[in-house]
Amino acid sequence: MSSLSPASAAPSSHRVLTLPESPAGGAPTIRAKALLFHDPHSVRLLVHVDRIARSDASVLVVGETGTGKELIARHIHSQSGRRGPFVAVNCGAFSESLIDAELFGHEAGAFTGATQARAGWFEAAQGGTLFLDEIGDLPQALQVKLLRVLQERQVVRLGSRKPVTLDVRLVAATNIDLARAVQAQHFRADLYYRLNVASVGLPPLRERPGDILPLAEHFMALYAQRLGQSPARLSAAALQALLSYAWPGNIRELENVVHFALIVAHMGVIEPGDLKLMPTLQPAPGFAGMFMPAQVPPRGPPPSASATESLQAALQSLVEQGAPRLYESVEAALVRCAFEQSNDNQVQAARLLGVTRNTLRTLLKRHGLLAEPAHSGNHRPLPLQPPSHLRYAQ
Repeated sequence: MSSLSPASAAPSSHRVLTLPESPAGGAPTIRAKALLFHDPHSVRLLVHVDRIARSDASVLVVGETGTGKELIARHIHSQSGRRGPFVAVNCGAFSESLIDAELFGHEAGAFTGATQARAGWFEAAQGGTLFLDEIGDLPQALQVKLLRVLQERQVVRLGSRKPVTLDVRLVAATNIDLARAVQAQHFRADLYYRLNVASVGLPPLRERPGDILPLAEHFMALYAQRLGQSPARLSAAALQALLSYAWPGNIRELENVVHFALIVAHMGVIEPGDLKLMPTLQPAPGFAGMFMPAQVPPRGPPPSASATESLQAALQSLVEQGAPRLYESVEAALVRCAFEQSNDNQVQAARLLGVTRNTLRTLLKRHGLLAEPAHSGNHRPLPLQPPSHLRYAQ
């Protein structure tokens, strides 16, 4: 069964991609569950993606959290003609001690707890597509191994010397600027160029306003059916509120807003007061510029000259005073500020600092802002069945 399905609630003129339903009781997710192509930017994006899908080139999908990166990856797989499975993996979901064995597999006895041999993600995706989300969080030691796999089209399990020939197409995704990560030496340049053979820049929802209302209608029909309600409608004021909002959480936030509105709306009409929007983030600052498929989503405005000058003056004063452990103190203050500004959200804090989440976690632990979980050994026993974050689709 395909991992992508048309939404029956959407008008036939709209192309909609949806995720397969999660098992009952599955963990909440910030992934976008639907991606619709109605806005002119989105229509051009789909043409670009369809063209890429027909090749075997590695693809790098860049976009903010909740914009639908996995949906794009699944669409590439479904249009590629590959007969193997689609396997989606989050690179930020594992510790450095586990991700090596998870990615490349291991033989029995390769490390403590490895009682049986197990295929890794690459072998699980044989003949199909491997989607590596949050590729920027991959530790640098594993970046070297991943580069070798992409170059040689072979993988060697931990504890083995026998290579396994691969027929796997790789699609990677990130919500950070990997080019900046390369400049900061947090990501290998050679791997970046190997991954970025074909690129897809997925614009945030605020830059494709033509998709907002069709997506809202899609989610309204979906949740009305799930809640056993009659179809609802948006008032004129609610329509304007949806269009003027900045949507920092993108499609996933829109889904949550619509779901809540259907629960609290009266007489089947959704009013602005029913929309759980963050008032400090609206209205949107306009939709300037045209989207190009390979474009990396822009970052926020740089610090003002006065703020930069004040910072430089403060640092100069500390240097002249000979403050003890100056570098450590400044680094700790910067990390703490970004972490607090992001309400302890590691992904958002990493984006503010321009580093990967793994780098941020290292900094948080270094300065006592994140407790190191206790382990009884160097490795935890790996599960014998595919973990829940591996999502297969034929």
